[in-house]
Amino acid sequence: MQLKSPEILSLIESIGEHYRTNISNRFTRRALSSMTLDPGTWNLIETMTEKVEDFRYQGYHLDELYSQILAMARFVYQARHQILPSLRFLASAGNERLNPSDRVFRDMAVNNFAPNLKVLSDKVNELYVKVAAIDKEMAGQKTPVYSQIAELREVGRYLIE
Repeated sequence: MQLKSPEILSLIESIGEHYRTNISNRFTRRALSSMTLDPGTWNLIETMTEKVEDFRYQGYHLDELYSQILAMARFVYQARHQILPSLRFLASAGNERLNPSDRVFRDMAVNNFAPNLKVLSDKVNELYVKVAAIDKEMAGQKTPVYSQIAELREVGRYLIE
């Protein structure tokens, strides 16, 4: 079964826009690249944030969407633990020759990274809750897909800690 809910698509677009604008921008990208996430997780993040048009007409298979949600949750967790403590240093390394206005933008990106990561976390959580509700409804008497993916039990922890 495929999920084609306009509400879900809109939320995924919102997550992608927020990620590209406020999380993975030209001032923070170098710091993010230092995170220890496997290539598969990075590919799932890219799929969720960059390729929503690919799913607009065909819809999402629930297991694929859950994999993307898990990847974003892992990203949030790792960013909080690996990037936040040293973001100012990581973002300024190699950017000594920025003009004054770019320095202001860099400082804004660094200073707002934690609140923007919280917004991303909230959006991913909202997506997960809505998808799980639809999954449960679509499953009827059968077992929903989310209960068959063990790591989904960790989504809440990834997004909070």
